[in-house]
Amino acid sequence: MTTYRDSGVDIDAGTRAVQLIKPLAESTQGPQVLAGVGPCSGLFALDTKRYREPVLVASTDGVGTKVLLASTAGRHAQIGADLVNHCVNDVLTAGAEPIFFLDYVATGVLEPPVVAEVVAGMANACRRVNCALLGGETAEMPGLYQPATYDIAGFMVGVCERNAIIDGTSIREGDALLALPSTGLHTNGYSLARRVIPSRALTQTMPGTEQTVLDALLAPHRAYLEPVRRLREAMEIKGLAHITGGGIVGNLPRILPVGLGARIQRGAWPEPAIFSYLAPFTPDEEMWRTFN
Repeated sequence: MTTYRDSGVDIDAGTRAVQLIKPLAESTQGPQVLAGVGPCSGLFALDTKRYREPVLVASTDGVGTKVLLASTAGRHAQIGADLVNHCVNDVLTAGAEPIFFLDYVATGVLEPPVVAEVVAGMANACRRVNCALLGGETAEMPGLYQPATYDIAGFMVGVCERNAIIDGTSIREGDALLALPSTGLHTNGYSLARRVIPSRALTQTMPGTEQTVLDALLAPHRAYLEPVRRLREAMEIKGLAHITGGGIVGNLPRILPVGLGARIQRGAWPEPAIFSYLAPFTPDEEMWRTFN
């Protein structure tokens, strides 16, 4: 007779993971959460009295192969936070404030402490933006994933007023283009970076810095909620582009009206050192359409 555990799926490990995850999620939840981790679905009561005409904004994303570097380095909490911040920025492009988040963790062999550390990073990031970690799914899939590997995905829902949606349609010729600084690669372009940087170089210090190559590659994905809030108080924002996969040339045009382009003055901002480190290995055009 063959059991599920014999097949590579440990239900008891799944139960232990939930026991570790549940208090982490609950630490992010307020009275609007009617049901969180435990039931098959999460319940969130939107406070409609705060809005005249609320619009829900949803996004889903992952962290790419940055997860391989993070997991190998044991920085599980950081990659969890990166995922939340990525999703925060995605809903922010429409002018939305995050209200709740759900996660998906898939692995070859379920290690409850590792999953709990990943979710702890998610919970910390959620608390920083006043967002509830409403629930999620942990899947153990032997044969699909190698034993020591995992992948994560996130699902974010935000809310904004209908008359305050930011969609780029009002952008006109002559409008100013502002750029907010990144910390590095954020969560895109890692397959290219891993291809051109040998493993032995990861522990080396990058020229002109006190940072190792690995630390630079694993710099946190920045959440732009607070700086965008401050900008909106000071000026009208007509469009927001989250520069992720595809780089500036792939993402900025997505918010521009048909027939309108953008002029970018290269060198007008300081670039994180990781980009100059990668430049000798990658054509310039490829850098612009891959990294942020």
